[in-house]
Amino acid sequence: MGRFCFEAFIFVSHIKKKTKTKTLVWGCWILEETSFMEQEGVTLEELKKKMADFAKERDWDQFHSPRNLLLALVGEVGELSEIFQWKGEVPRGLPGWEDEEKQHLGEELSDVLLYLVRLSDICGVDLGKAALRKMELNAIKYPVKLCKGSSKKQTQFNGDSGDTADTDQGH
Repeated sequence: MGRFCFEAFIFVSHIKKKTKTKTLVWGCWILEETSFMEQEGVTLEELKKKMADFAKERDWDQFHSPRNLLLALVGEVGELSEIFQWKGEVPRGLPGWEDEEKQHLGEELSDVLLYLVRLSDICGVDLGKAALRKMELNAIKYPVKLCKGSSKKQTQFNGDSGDTADTDQGH
């Protein structure tokens, strides 16, 4: 078996004569896929299953410990950061960016997402439910009446007490 590379899923489009095919690259291996990328949208559950199947078919579960996946995720976040390094503040929509730059950004964002979904699966965490719960907690921690239009941290709204119920600073 070839050397396992910790390069995450990268989606690369290839056009063949009269047939569109999508190439899915993970590690040093390539999988031809004709329908995965043609979907309108994809759920976290679908990504989780496809990634689990992909790893199982290649006997890569042995490499997917939480630690290894986390370190790979951190590496991918670094690669994502490199895209923005030295660009200064970048406006929404990335005006002035070339299509190739946006495609590269999409690939690196996908790497981060896919490692995060795989890590959550291996750790037995329902990422969708955890994200919704975290949003609910943040809504309590950062009530609109206190933080609207402000970038302050929660502790700056009401000192270090953590009690937001009795504090109204008119934000």
